[in-house]
Amino acid sequence: MATSEAASARVQLDQLKLGDREATLARVAEVLNRQSSAGAQLLLEIRGQALTVQAAIGDTALETGDWVKVMRAGNELQLMGKLAQAPEAGIARALAQRLPWQQSIDAGLAKLVAALTQGVKQDPLPGQLPSSRPAQPLPEAARLAIEQLVARLPSGNQLTPGAGAQATTPQQVQQWISESGLFAESRLAQAPSAQLPDLKLALGRVITALLANQGSTPEQFNRLTPIATPELMQAPLQFPQPMTTAQARSDGEPPSVGQMLRLLAGMLNRITVNQLHSQVLTARGGGDTTAPASTLLLDLPWLTPQNEPRIAQLRIDQYPHEQESQRHSSPSASTEWRLSLAMDLDEAGPLHFDIALRQQAVSARVWAEKQATLRTVNQELPALRQSLTDLGLEVTELECRRGIPQSSVTRLEHRLVDTRA
Repeated sequence: MATSEAASARVQLDQLKLGDREATLARVAEVLNRQSSAGAQLLLEIRGQALTVQAAIGDTALETGDWVKVMRAGNELQLMGKLAQAPEAGIARALAQRLPWQQSIDAGLAKLVAALTQGVKQDPLPGQLPSSRPAQPLPEAARLAIEQLVARLPSGNQLTPGAGAQATTPQQVQQWISESGLFAESRLAQAPSAQLPDLKLALGRVITALLANQGSTPEQFNRLTPIATPELMQAPLQFPQPMTTAQARSDGEPPSVGQMLRLLAGMLNRITVNQLHSQVLTARGGGDTTAPASTLLLDLPWLTPQNEPRIAQLRIDQYPHEQESQRHSSPSASTEWRLSLAMDLDEAGPLHFDIALRQQAVSARVWAEKQATLRTVNQELPALRQSLTDLGLEVTELECRRGIPQSSVTRLEHRLVDTRA
């Protein structure tokens, strides 16, 4: 038995092209089992391959995302030491802390819109039932902050099919993305005293108004347990999420101020998760030419003509392309941009768009779940091809398929964080 295990270990180490007494770096992809204070079963990533090891780690505290130096000694790997913590590990930990507490942006916005007419209830006093307190209009500052937030959202009236640039300009789309909340901190750093039109900052202004009305402080807000959306708890890193038409849920009891604050805390967590997830995906790309050099994940909220909030889930990847001729051309000439967009429309149903752009060449694929939508999109493809050609682009591929693209499923074996921790 021992001979068999030794032979298996030798084969695995030989496959890593790791010679005897040779040292290399490994990443702790996952701590599978902490058997005791001195030992653990680890999943290591070494030279692009995954290797499960029984580790005697002694006093060395190892966590998911840590980098360690290992050396081959015969048919064993010896732990030589743990590297200083990489920024990615800190980002991953912050991401893990917020994963269970995300509130979907569309459902949260629906509650905010409903509160404009329903009002809110004051939190009950000790011994009182929540329903015993009558609803009151929103505090003026909170009402104004919500109205300003809603007024900045893209409207379905601006996205009329076939209207093209007459209804929506590239500058408007760029504005919506920049105000999505994903860039809130960087924009605030550039203009710290400005009242920027930004979703994350706008939610913060609603929170500030509600806290001030209660005489509460930000420290009290930080102690609240955010209200989470069940789907986001079940698959916290899934992007895009399975799309379902959001219900305004304007019926029923108005929320209390405390419930509104917990809801807003969950919405802030959702935006922050997208920010941190984008950073982790970008950091993991590193020098791997097959991985994106940078990734952006964002929920882009918009309003239907009936003033009901919806979201479009957008992923933007930048892929570098190493070529022999690259030194003779600008870096932008060898960059490929890929855009994935997922949204659910009331009549058309779920739609996914995959678009790739490199220099002047563009390819696009549309996925529709409804057969009627598939027919409609196929009828419009010639007009889309002509519009892209008129922009000076070379259309290399343009088609519509039924179903959901496999690439829209986030594969969790990347082990960005240990979601069981």
